[in-house]
Amino acid sequence: MNQIGRIAYYLVMVSLSVSLIALSIFLYLICRKKPVESEETLPVKLCARAYPLTDIDTATDAFNHRRIVGHGRLGTVYAGILEEGEVVAVKRIHSRLVLSNAGFRFSTMIKSLTFAQHPHIVPIVGFSEAPGERIIVMEFVGMAGLDFYLHQNSDEASLLDWGNRLRIAAGAARGLEYLHEGTTPNIVHGCVKASNILIDVKFCAKVCDYGLSFLASQEKKGLMGYVDDEYWGDTVAGACKENDVYGFGVLLLELLSGRSESEEGLLVKWALPLIKDRRFYELLDPRLVIPSDLKPLVRLAKAASACVGNSRKSRPSMGQVAAILNNLEMDFEQLR
Repeated sequence: MNQIGRIAYYLVMVSLSVSLIALSIFLYLICRKKPVESEETLPVKLCARAYPLTDIDTATDAFNHRRIVGHGRLGTVYAGILEEGEVVAVKRIHSRLVLSNAGFRFSTMIKSLTFAQHPHIVPIVGFSEAPGERIIVMEFVGMAGLDFYLHQNSDEASLLDWGNRLRIAAGAARGLEYLHEGTTPNIVHGCVKASNILIDVKFCAKVCDYGLSFLASQEKKGLMGYVDDEYWGDTVAGACKENDVYGFGVLLLELLSGRSESEEGLLVKWALPLIKDRRFYELLDPRLVIPSDLKPLVRLAKAASACVGNSRKSRPSMGQVAAILNNLEMDFEQLR
């Protein structure tokens, strides 16, 4: 190769090398991944805090009866003030239920429930356990139960006009939808009824006492009428999503009629024929003025009928029910 040839060869090789280097830099800049966020910058869900029983005893003034804010099928709820000044709701599980679940992994179950976070559920923040004691610590939301407004104080029922009732129904449906479809693993409430739907001053609904059916799986008191007949069967028995849908249907019937559920499930037996025969004026709460446009309430009644009038396989999911109620809420607001 002569001198000119060698010079040309070297020029080509230099040019090729420069091109490769430039291409490598370009590809690096294009394909470079963004740095992964460190664990410190990612949102962290806090697990339930285990409180010593002495702390709970101090927070509730030794479970002083003056601190009681509610009673339920699972236990008694006290208003507690923790050492740092935080106000909490303390549910003390009935002793008979503690004894019947002595070997169950209480702390494990409660810890799994604390990861549920949604605007329409009451958060669980901690627990305490000791011989003969099981305590659940929840966020204190300063609310009254829906049953108080509907059934325990007739003077308050008028505050729940049709717009507020639709708002409550839609909010509760979104909370249950989240438990059924937005958590991993999914959470079955186990006892959907008016006393487990809390209402704040803006009539925003929050679902409480979810996922606790393991504490009283065969406790009929306070549950009869809010679950289907299959709940007590020999096969496929117990709490499930389909039963939550049934309980929510009963809740819708209570909102529509103002009547309370009975132990025998008489509300469903009374209401379904009225809905089927389109006798809606007989169904609606007589304490409220019937709106000029009845369509939203008719659709609400049909949604309730689908929840309680069908077999488990034919019932809608909570996601489907929530979608219907969200649309109803928006439509009713536009009519006002």
